[in-house]
Amino acid sequence: MYYNLDNELASRSNKTIYRDGDKVIKLFNEGYSKSNILNEALNQARVEEGTDLNIPKLEEVTRIDNRWGIVSDYVEGKSLEELMNEHPEKEDEYLNLFVDIQLEILSKRVPLLGRIKDKFKRKLTESDMLDDTTRFELLHRLDGMKDHNKLCHGDLNPSNIIISENGEHYIIDWAHVTQGNASADSARTFLLFSIQGKETLAQKYLNLFSKKSGIAITNIQRWIPIVAATQLMKNEPDQEFLKRWIDVVDYI
Repeated sequence: MYYNLDNELASRSNKTIYRDGDKVIKLFNEGYSKSNILNEALNQARVEEGTDLNIPKLEEVTRIDNRWGIVSDYVEGKSLEELMNEHPEKEDEYLNLFVDIQLEILSKRVPLLGRIKDKFKRKLTESDMLDDTTRFELLHRLDGMKDHNKLCHGDLNPSNIIISENGEHYIIDWAHVTQGNASADSARTFLLFSIQGKETLAQKYLNLFSKKSGIAITNIQRWIPIVAATQLMKNEPDQEFLKRWIDVVDYI
């Protein structure tokens, strides 16, 4: 099928996202791992079929000019991040909604998804950005974490929540979805807020998530060095920030 790629919505280091009418095309760079793309589409389909969450419907996996692409329905509306920026006086209201949505996701189960501990163990083992001592300490801590089977979005931040005109919310970008521990998913969201320089909002989020979920803040904090280490990649602008969080492994 032909897709018009004139309307670019966003660009990342390994992909570009376009809108064509009521469809969104996530087009990956030439040479990007085909297995990763197919796995992402499979996981999105599993969430779509296995839950009642509002997510964009997966339409197809395709090739355009020697590049693989994932095509999904376009969701009309504004992201929660846009709304928070436009209405700072409603920050608490929007943050409450955001945490409620995250807890809604975490209440679901999709048994065929990969496990977050397995994913993190592989990333820590294969990383060339960690010294042997830090790697050992993080793997030891990871091994001691409880095994859960909650649906973890893996990249949840307000930009991945779309609010439609009728007030419904839709959750997008399921590239990093797994099943596992809610504290790990919350630690990732906390880091996403912090990376953006929103330290006050990050702490407010952490307190609110802990209160609403009943999960102690210390349980979430114990995951932060692990999650930071799994996100550590060469030549990324967030590298030094993530290293600082990895360095707190001894006292969290």
